[in-house]
Amino acid sequence: MIVDIHGHYTTAPPALSVWRKAQLNGKNVELLISDDEIRESLESAQLKLQRERGTDVTFFSPRASAMEHHVGDAKTSADWSRACNDLIYRCCALYPKNFVPVCQLPQSPGVPPKGSIPELERCVKEMGFVGCNLNPDPSGGHWKDPPLTDRWWYPLYEKIVELDVPAMVHVSSSCNPNFHATGAHYINADTTAFMQFLTSDLFKDFPTLRVVIPHGGGGVPYHWGRYRGLAQDMKRPPLTEFLLGNVFFDTCVYHQPGIDLLLKVIPVENILFASEMVGAVRGVDPETGHYYDDTKRYIEGSLTLNAADRQKIFEANARRVYPRWKPQQERML
Repeated sequence: MIVDIHGHYTTAPPALSVWRKAQLNGKNVELLISDDEIRESLESAQLKLQRERGTDVTFFSPRASAMEHHVGDAKTSADWSRACNDLIYRCCALYPKNFVPVCQLPQSPGVPPKGSIPELERCVKEMGFVGCNLNPDPSGGHWKDPPLTDRWWYPLYEKIVELDVPAMVHVSSSCNPNFHATGAHYINADTTAFMQFLTSDLFKDFPTLRVVIPHGGGGVPYHWGRYRGLAQDMKRPPLTEFLLGNVFFDTCVYHQPGIDLLLKVIPVENILFASEMVGAVRGVDPETGHYYDDTKRYIEGSLTLNAADRQKIFEANARRVYPRWKPQQERML
């Protein structure tokens, strides 16, 4: 089985955007999206690409750039998150073999992260979600809240650990013109989160907390020697002992040399297959003739992986990091 742990509902029906606009204009309207509209939005996009690329299941969450935690207040975020998560649940209910739900948290700048706990519990306990997306910068590129390692975040971590779900570090859109959202803000956040973990004892306080850093870890694998050296200078333990029991990386890296570097630097046990297809990069690479985000080709094209390694990346690691996930056929037994 090939499990893509990083997918977003980037093709949601237009009615969702209409509802969001009305919400931000203070209008109370009902969100009306039919099952047929959901099917149409997926059949011509994510489902079509699953079939064409030979993947089996996608862990599916609301569109990351649309989380917009910096917009409105805490109630705005709570209502928006609930609407988006409910829509994800409907997608997964319509296509239980193809999609597994991951939730958006109702974060808001300056609001303690414990405010996200009720929605996380609702999604996991009532609707079977297997993970959450955690925004380390709800201010949208201005980084106004404490780092992820501050006790500000601890009540939320306690609940994440209790529920036994991983958190994917994932920022939303950037309202800071210095940072292009997908080309800079996302990669900056991935790298920043890793460095925050390196300088803290977070995983001593939460030894079972599991965090996925997407987009191949941002700049981390490319500068692995720098981080090893910084940890050494700071008298921290070796990174493989200190962080890699809790921190994992996905394969949303859109060229073969990048994937090859990731596989060379990071242990196979810490790499989970992902594509973020129909996401940040949607075009065809003129050098290969294939879509940039067809990341399965890169794993298959690796000259260093054996069959057992590929099985870990494609499926086994996802089962270990997302223990609440069980394929539909196993749930039916």
